[in-house]
Amino acid sequence: MSGTGRTNAKLVDVELDETIGRSTPDVEHERAVAIFDLIEENSFAPVNDDAGPYKLRLSLVESRLVFAISRENSEPVVTHILSLTPFRRIVKDYYMICESYYDAIRSSTPSQIEAIDMGRRGLHNEGSQTLMDRLAGKIEMDFDTARRLFTLVCVLHWRG
Repeated sequence: MSGTGRTNAKLVDVELDETIGRSTPDVEHERAVAIFDLIEENSFAPVNDDAGPYKLRLSLVESRLVFAISRENSEPVVTHILSLTPFRRIVKDYYMICESYYDAIRSSTPSQIEAIDMGRRGLHNEGSQTLMDRLAGKIEMDFDTARRLFTLVCVLHWRG
């Protein structure tokens, strides 16, 4: 999917509610950066809704990620609940390869670093596609938005 193609089909605010929990200052910084990147550039809209832009409030309920979508004026639009189970392996593998990447930066050749980075990007793409697939028929977004949203999902798992 190439996105919604509508100029009002975008997120203007992303909030993490108290169920997400707080973490170390480094993790909180990474979460803030992920949210900033997502808001800065995105294509996002609930299916069959043309009255954006939107706000997104994320929360966790029993290992499920809750997407509470509202209009810019905070009027509720729809809530979708997404199981995080399909993402556990991808997120775990993604963190492992990120650790390998950071270790490689210190001691490996450029070609080894590039190979690890290609694997990291491949896992990130896999997670992004899984996110798009799981939200298909519920939320329209382009692949770049799915990548930014998957980054946020990863940072939500990171405890520091």
